[in-house]
Amino acid sequence: MPGVGDKAPDFSLPTDGDGTISSADLRGRTYVLYFYPKDSTPGCTTEACDFRDNIARLSAAGVTVLGVSKDSVKSHDKFKAKHELPFPLLSDTDLALHRAYGAWGTKKMYGKEVEGTIRSTFIVDGQGVIRRAWPKVSVKGHVDAVIEALASL
Repeated sequence: MPGVGDKAPDFSLPTDGDGTISSADLRGRTYVLYFYPKDSTPGCTTEACDFRDNIARLSAAGVTVLGVSKDSVKSHDKFKAKHELPFPLLSDTDLALHRAYGAWGTKKMYGKEVEGTIRSTFIVDGQGVIRRAWPKVSVKGHVDAVIEALASL
């Protein structure tokens, strides 16, 4: 897993609405890249809606928000429309970006070890350097923590 001060892994992924976003497209802009397990599940919906509800504060900080899961573009389209999400959702079906960021692996769910998405968030600056990382996110209060971290950068 890359850490603070490391170069962020490069990517080019399909997004909702049949778009594509690459790390090269984001050069010169700070972005928040958050990995979540699955569209339309309770925790993931709460997290996405919290980013949505705070988008004005994030935009005022000059930040682009990007959600990433292994779900299909079609699933992202439905999830985004249902919850009126104002930011792109990237489809990482082959898990390459998840693995590059350490956001895929063994985790505990309901007391059992399972392989899956490790909910995590990264702030990447305009030069493509990771400035902040949350390797195991707890949804409640997370967006506020991201906004606080952005203010200190």
